[in-house]
Amino acid sequence: MKILAVGDIFGEAAAGALGGKIRAVCKAAGVTPELTVVNGENAAEGRGLTPETAREIFSAGADIITTGNHIWDKRVIYDYLDSEPRILRPANYPAESYGVGYNVVNVSSYRVLIMNLLGCAFISPVPACPYETAERIFGRERGRYDFALIDFHAEATGEKLAFARYIDSHREYRVAAIWGTHTHIQTADEKILPFGTGYITDIGMTGPEGGVIGVKPENIISVMKNKMPAKFEVADGNIALHGALFEIDPERAVTTGVCRVSS
Repeated sequence: MKILAVGDIFGEAAAGALGGKIRAVCKAAGVTPELTVVNGENAAEGRGLTPETAREIFSAGADIITTGNHIWDKRVIYDYLDSEPRILRPANYPAESYGVGYNVVNVSSYRVLIMNLLGCAFISPVPACPYETAERIFGRERGRYDFALIDFHAEATGEKLAFARYIDSHREYRVAAIWGTHTHIQTADEKILPFGTGYITDIGMTGPEGGVIGVKPENIISVMKNKMPAKFEVADGNIALHGALFEIDPERAVTTGVCRVSS
């Protein structure tokens, strides 16, 4: 089974270009993914998600939209989250939060549990422990899914890898792949961990190449060099997609191949 994970959509132009970019990636790889998971937390003006941008991402080919710490930036999405279980907010937000943090979907006769988690390092406010959250969900859903996938949205590379190695060592959870999002920089460390979990620290961003992680350079420079506050605006330039393609053995719940993709 082929799983395509697409990195953080940054801005409306990227959401609009997504369908063509997905088709280009699939054509280049010679595959048709059975499941496409897209992180959409920055699709609306570079911060947050709206119902309109979510629908555009689904129309482009996403089966599931994952998010992260910016999911609450647009209040218009709150009630929509409660009515659209294909959009995931991090599962380690309080249970009273809008929406859901995981879902079990049917893919080619297999039950796939897809989970969205948020890291704790350099994230404010600090969410609940992702380890405890994941363990609680896997315990609750035991026997109700064939394999699991996790989008781990976190700042620190070490936190992502430590979490992945822990989950990999617990094969009873049947996690076939874990990928990182949030930094908007695609990392070159795709691998299969010792017990079979496919992994990459960050799948990167889908957004304008003319900026700094999607933002206009002058905005970032104002903050970094001049120590002046600036409103972050979506950069100009060609839209590039970054992500990862996982080949999964659904019977064994392991990854048999993983590669970075871009378009």
